[in-house]
Amino acid sequence: AHAYGLPRWEVVQRTLNGSQFYTYSICNVEEREQDNWLRTTFIQRHPLASRVFVELKFIVRDCNSFDGASLVCKETFNLYTSESDADVGTTFRKSQFKKVATIAPDEITGKNEMHINTETRVVDGLSRKGFYLAFQDIGACIALLSVRVFYKTCPGTVQNLATFPETVAGGENQPLTKVSGVCVDNAASEESPRIYCTEEGKWAVQVGQCQCKPGYEEVKDACQECRPGSFKAEASSDACEPCPANTDTLEHGAVLCPCKDGFFRAPTDPTTGPCSGETRPPSAPRDLSAVRQPSVGRLILSWTPPEDTGGRNDITYSVECQRCDGVVCQPCGERVRYEPGSTKLTEARVSVSELEAHLNYTFIVQAHSGVSQLASEAQRPASRSNVTIFLHYTDPPQITTMRLVGRTSTSLALSWDVSPRPRAQLHVRYKLTYHKKTTYTVLTLDKNSAQIKDLAPGTAYLFIVQALGSDDNSEGSRMEEHFETLTEGSPSQNYTVLLVAAVGVAMMLIVVFAFLFFHRRKRNSHTRQGPEDTYFSTPEQLKPLKTYVDPHTYEDPNVAVLKFATEIHPSHITKQKVIGAGEFGEVYRGILKAPGRKEVAVAIKTLKPGYTEKQRQDFLSEASIMGQFSHQNIIRLEGVVTKFKHAMIVTEYMENGALDRYLRDHDGEISSFQLVGMLRGIAAGMKYLSDMSYVHRDLAARNILVNNNMECKVSDFGLSRVLEDDPEGTYTTSGGKIPIRWTAPEAIAYRKFTSASDVWSFGIVMWEVMAFGERPYWDMSNHEVMKAINEAFRLPAPMDCPSAVYQLMLQCWLQDRAKRPRFGDIVSLLDKLLRSPESLKTIADFDPRVSIRLPSTSGSDGSPFRSVSEWLESIKMSQYSENFTCAGIVTMEQVLQMKTEDIKNIGVRLPGHLKRIAYSILGLKDQTSTLSVFAV
Repeated sequence: AHAYGLPRWEVVQRTLNGSQFYTYSICNVEEREQDNWLRTTFIQRHPLASRVFVELKFIVRDCNSFDGASLVCKETFNLYTSESDADVGTTFRKSQFKKVATIAPDEITGKNEMHINTETRVVDGLSRKGFYLAFQDIGACIALLSVRVFYKTCPGTVQNLATFPETVAGGENQPLTKVSGVCVDNAASEESPRIYCTEEGKWAVQVGQCQCKPGYEEVKDACQECRPGSFKAEASSDACEPCPANTDTLEHGAVLCPCKDGFFRAPTDPTTGPCSGETRPPSAPRDLSAVRQPSVGRLILSWTPPEDTGGRNDITYSVECQRCDGVVCQPCGERVRYEPGSTKLTEARVSVSELEAHLNYTFIVQAHSGVSQLASEAQRPASRSNVTIFLHYTDPPQITTMRLVGRTSTSLALSWDVSPRPRAQLHVRYKLTYHKKTTYTVLTLDKNSAQIKDLAPGTAYLFIVQALGSDDNSEGSRMEEHFETLTEGSPSQNYTVLLVAAVGVAMMLIVVFAFLFFHRRKRNSHTRQGPEDTYFSTPEQLKPLKTYVDPHTYEDPNVAVLKFATEIHPSHITKQKVIGAGEFGEVYRGILKAPGRKEVAVAIKTLKPGYTEKQRQDFLSEASIMGQFSHQNIIRLEGVVTKFKHAMIVTEYMENGALDRYLRDHDGEISSFQLVGMLRGIAAGMKYLSDMSYVHRDLAARNILVNNNMECKVSDFGLSRVLEDDPEGTYTTSGGKIPIRWTAPEAIAYRKFTSASDVWSFGIVMWEVMAFGERPYWDMSNHEVMKAINEAFRLPAPMDCPSAVYQLMLQCWLQDRAKRPRFGDIVSLLDKLLRSPESLKTIADFDPRVSIRLPSTSGSDGSPFRSVSEWLESIKMSQYSENFTCAGIVTMEQVLQMKTEDIKNIGVRLPGHLKRIAYSILGLKDQTSTLSVFAV
């Protein structure tokens, strides 16, 4: 290390707990304007490590332990960094160094005690070959014990038989690094295995599972050959199986077990099944009989299974048919129908229809087994039975319908249908009787239609039709109908049809008119509810809300999915790009093109291969929940894929992604009116869920999605809602641990999750939105957050936050949950604010010295800023450094003289940025020490 400035840092030998160690120390607390630097030697950077961690161990002396020096003494020091492509030796220029952080101790050392502090800071965005670290003392009494510089990696690992190399974790701009893996020896995968390395150096979400090849089984993280006497036929995660009966293998890595001598498999036997020693086919079916059912025109063949099955249980039957006309016999052909079929019958029964009368039919039924093909020609006839039957229809067919096909004033045209349909060889005659009062007329007809003439006009007649048997003696069932002739001079039948159609159209118009009348009346009744309810007067909101049904109450979760979600065929889905990774697999942007619908952009959640059934059910439970909701501020479920190998959940695509990241990317670019509008949408979605008796339990800006119209929609319904004991006070879900900083105190302490606890979370979301995605409670630990809340601490108003909005936040954070507003109240209040934009101009009190976002009074440790660029960087406005330089404002004294108009003139146009810089200058003028959030 190299020291710069006077007095310099010195190497000092110290004794702690009986052990000696060396420190870099400096202690010049009586003089003002201290500026002493200690720089490291050149640190080579790993080419892939853009982010490094700096762990410091140090001691800081309590200023109150120095008599008379407490006014100028400091208790902090600063950490800087500078990148370089080569070692510059002892050359040192302050302007090349960039401030990383101000380092403050958790415990200070008094006269009679010593406390060693450990702090870790992140240096991100490194890109050159190496870098230096530097430590600036501004008047403190410090001893620097050690500096450890490291970067994080995901260690080399073998997961699911795939090898992944050690990988350097990405930085803030690349939170997930995709890493391709290689299957271990003798393993393979349908798709290339890959995994993601998180910025914390942990592996997450493997895709593409390797499986041991045929002949190999998984043993720990390797694939080993099957031992002699066992085999594995397919690539899978299964273990090798013992060879089945009458098979064996003496080889390692067997894919199949061959039959022993004297045993064999039939062609239809599975290659993984046992071998059989029996070779004979089954004997013939017994007691073959045919029962005629003339009323429906079919035969029922039935038989008893063969007495001898040949030692097998795979017996099936086939039926052959021959018809004989005199002495000539021929196959029946495709004209005859069999139910359920003519081959591969497993039941000893078959129905035969479409047969013709006055013919001899011979039916041959043969029994088969898996070895029938191996039998000789001499053996096969022993498996057959036959029966012959002569068909002669003495029973007539049945009349099924009779209808009027035409009429005049003196004639009626009729037709009728019969069953079974008579064959061409079978002559069927019909008897038609009709009468008027006591006059009967009987006709015998050769066809199933008749034209009756010489009838009286405007007269009703009763018609009776019957089919006659082949001997003209037997009669079938009767069919009776009344038909009436037209009156003299009456309009034609077509005119009557047109008249009926006209009446039908008139009735439809009356129904439509009535519907519009009552709908308008219903709408007017709702507009009389008052201006507060205009949002809830849409047809969707007028429906009575149903109650949410927990899919976990279903005995079979798959039933819940089918009940609440639409099944989509995977051919209608096109994946385009990976946009994230969840607990269960990758998330894609894609296109859904369903039949009859236009293409829509969608988000596609996938389930990684190798999942368990429980993981699949947990994955699909989110769809079972989401499918019950229908609201413009709730993410819409398009459907699911469950009936195919790769399960998927398909939702609408939100172009701008998660709300917290969207706000950070547009910091200062969105007006307060627009932000309140976004909050109103979230509140409307939560009101809908609350009305359905659904408690979200994880409401946070990261779980709100934003579309191209800046419309916000509540998402993330897939978590198991079980609060568990945890030293950090978090509750565990299938998606990981959720920080308690969004959770209501009663939910943490007593597991009381209600809509009121969701209201508390909504208040935190309001703070996130108005603070443009800032992390609630900043860098406070979970323990510190819980302690502060219990001591009545509440987050301060964000900069430029309307007073009415901040007051609503405080109402959401009331300790007594019964006193918090309901979501309906929140929606009404936000509506009032949006209808009266003037109400948003009153800004809540904002102290730039309190906000961690804005270390406004010089440095966060109280020391003045050394340059304009250092000040702009501290308030995250470094993009305006060139504007200040071009305007000739190069010293902090010039900055302090600036007014709002001056800031506009140098090119700061965005209202949020303009106010941030102006507020910071206001804080700079105060020149008092910055208060930490812990002191507030």
